[in-house]
Amino acid sequence: MAGGSRAQVNKSHKTRFASKSSRNVHKTSVKDKSKINKPDRNAMKGARAARLQRNKMMREQKRAALLKEKRTTSATTSAPRVIVLFGLSASTNVSSLAGDLSALLSNENNTTQFPAVASSEYRLRATVVEAPHGDLMACMEMAKVADLIVFVASGNCSSEKDSSNYYMDEFGSQCLSVFRVLGLPSSAVFIRNLPSDLKKRNDIKKTCISSLSSEFPEDCKFYPADTKDDLHKFMMLFKEQRLVIPHWRTQRPYIMAQKVDMVADEFGKSTLLITGYVRARNLSVNQLVHVSGAGDFQLGKIEVLKDPCSLNLKKEGDFMDADEINDSQVIKTLVPDPMKQEPLLVENIPDPLEGEQTWPTEAEMADADRVQKEKKQKKRSLPRGTSEYQAAWIVDDSDVSGTDSDDDSENGNGMVVDEGGEYDIPGQGGSRKFDLDDDQASLKLRDSDDETEADSMMMDNDNLTKEQIEEDIRKIKEAHAEDEEFPDEVDAPVDIPARKRFAKYRGLKSFRTSTWDPKESLPQEYAKIFAFDNFNRTQKHVLKKAMDMEQGSVDECVVANSYVTLHITQVPIHIASKLCILGKTMPVVACGLLQHESKISVLHFRLKKHETYSEPIKAKEELIFHVGFRQFVTRPTFATDSFNSEKHKMERFLHAGRFSIASVYAPITFPPLPLIVMKSRGDFSTPVLAAVGSLKSIDPDKIILKKIILTGYPQRVSKSKAAVRYMFHNPEDVKWFKPVEVWTKLGRRGRIKEPVGTHGAMKCILNGVLQQNDTVCMSLFKRTYPKWPQHWFPMSA
Repeated sequence: MAGGSRAQVNKSHKTRFASKSSRNVHKTSVKDKSKINKPDRNAMKGARAARLQRNKMMREQKRAALLKEKRTTSATTSAPRVIVLFGLSASTNVSSLAGDLSALLSNENNTTQFPAVASSEYRLRATVVEAPHGDLMACMEMAKVADLIVFVASGNCSSEKDSSNYYMDEFGSQCLSVFRVLGLPSSAVFIRNLPSDLKKRNDIKKTCISSLSSEFPEDCKFYPADTKDDLHKFMMLFKEQRLVIPHWRTQRPYIMAQKVDMVADEFGKSTLLITGYVRARNLSVNQLVHVSGAGDFQLGKIEVLKDPCSLNLKKEGDFMDADEINDSQVIKTLVPDPMKQEPLLVENIPDPLEGEQTWPTEAEMADADRVQKEKKQKKRSLPRGTSEYQAAWIVDDSDVSGTDSDDDSENGNGMVVDEGGEYDIPGQGGSRKFDLDDDQASLKLRDSDDETEADSMMMDNDNLTKEQIEEDIRKIKEAHAEDEEFPDEVDAPVDIPARKRFAKYRGLKSFRTSTWDPKESLPQEYAKIFAFDNFNRTQKHVLKKAMDMEQGSVDECVVANSYVTLHITQVPIHIASKLCILGKTMPVVACGLLQHESKISVLHFRLKKHETYSEPIKAKEELIFHVGFRQFVTRPTFATDSFNSEKHKMERFLHAGRFSIASVYAPITFPPLPLIVMKSRGDFSTPVLAAVGSLKSIDPDKIILKKIILTGYPQRVSKSKAAVRYMFHNPEDVKWFKPVEVWTKLGRRGRIKEPVGTHGAMKCILNGVLQQNDTVCMSLFKRTYPKWPQHWFPMSA
């Protein structure tokens, strides 16, 4: 490199054998250099400045959103925080802890008996609730509204010997699994009854933490809670703590009732009065509300009351007495607008004349009159003494003409296999005999198919004896065990032709790729439900409308954290009476519904049988679904969770150890939401936990196919040919199902060639040598649907 030049000069390549053109091919000409655009420094500076400005705006928006959340959820301005005390074992004394917390939070001058307590020392309002050990329904409802769940463990007592954990019994473990499904809010573990000796105290505390830490989230802290100082330290941390709330609770406004009352109206209806704090979001008077277990209702009006548990009352010199709390001052009253109020529309009312022919023309009416006159003029040879009434029941020979010809055409082409294009219904491919019979059979089989229906006698007949109920339970258990050992296998009946018994079934070339029209042969219940053209777009629109309600008019919306009384109209008197009694033992929750959430559609849930439930759960049994704050009665069908196919195979039972899809007729609910499934025992006892899961989708067009397998056994085998018997019992059935492919359990595939003899044997040709111990199978499919429940909500029964 030269001394005065800054340009780097490299050693030239050895181009001894290279041509001049190849030596200069990598160089840029002087003309092309002028065409190359150099980056504009000003443009780069502008892009960088825009990027920095955009990042700054995003940081400011996040900071503003966080500040707004902190202000709305702070201990001084938000609704009283709900603290739920849950004992991990039955021997834990939770009542003493509840008394200590209430005494710590309450002021000595405040002697009013109000569920919420205002503490001027901690600048905090709280409601301390004790979860009753052994009552799963009450614990579950309390966990849905809890801002903080305090799990209480005792240091000097253990649970049952069979329990896997020393400090937690079986019910505590079951409730903890349910709380995880619902979404754990902020939680803490209190350790009570620790010894006074410091060394033993630390040893027991370490043992308890090591035993329970795996059961709780990583941010869950353990606190000793024996003395007032221990509780004081915790409350100083809790008042500044940022609460963790499950996402599904922030989508809808809800109220945990502080007081439940009713005013009877005429015609067996009443107005239910629920008083409490509005939480999570603003509540509109035009919204529908759901009362847990009771149903969906409209609001008559909303009264905004003076807050009886305000922290500012300390400055005024005295607290509100009991009379002032019971007769709270009404600040404002909101009345719904009839033009904007959401209608309480549950089912679609189908038009029975929809799809019928139009009004006949005059020519058609004249022809009908002429034919009627000819029938009257026609003489009929009747026995002597026959009256006109008796003559009307005698059928002419012309009315039954054609039956012989139909019988002659019995041996038609038979069932047509669906290979992905046409949707051929059995009976339309040549033979016309079973057109009427198949319709009649389908009408009968829809309600009498013993493989599909799960209507146990316990549900339909309340007059059964104890021995009959035990016999039904034994039969269900035997069917469950048989379904696990031989899934989908059925036997063709001997006394009924298989072409009639399985008239609604069809063969599929491929379960995954063959098409199935979702609009074909729908049941009558589909005329009552609602469907979305684009569910994702509708959900986005509904959630955006709910967000806009936060900036809604003050004449329509109640701001979150307000103390209000909801006047819920048209509530049946017996339901309102149950809620008034229920409100004394467990929280009554009323939540606002989004648009369309009162209408019925087909909902699909992904659920799994709970490990504590060992009884079989049969398809179309009556179950109680807890979806978020809502409860409704369903009769679901179960199906496999297929990821690579649009079709799902129905399951007769909900099997343990794997996830399944449950399809139900239920009110529309927008995901994400948790699911808790409860099953009634048939008597008046409380339902038990059966399964857990979450809401997956809303789609009436989802296809769930019931699969049956007809089996036969080789009688004579000659290489790839075999004579198979016991799959059918007459040759007409063999001809009917001839187009359907057969397969064996050892992997062979083939087809039916012809019937053999008169007892249903048939000759089959396979793609390999058939072994004598193999089984020949035929798969048939039929679309299934959930069953329409008799009532929608548990309290409506």
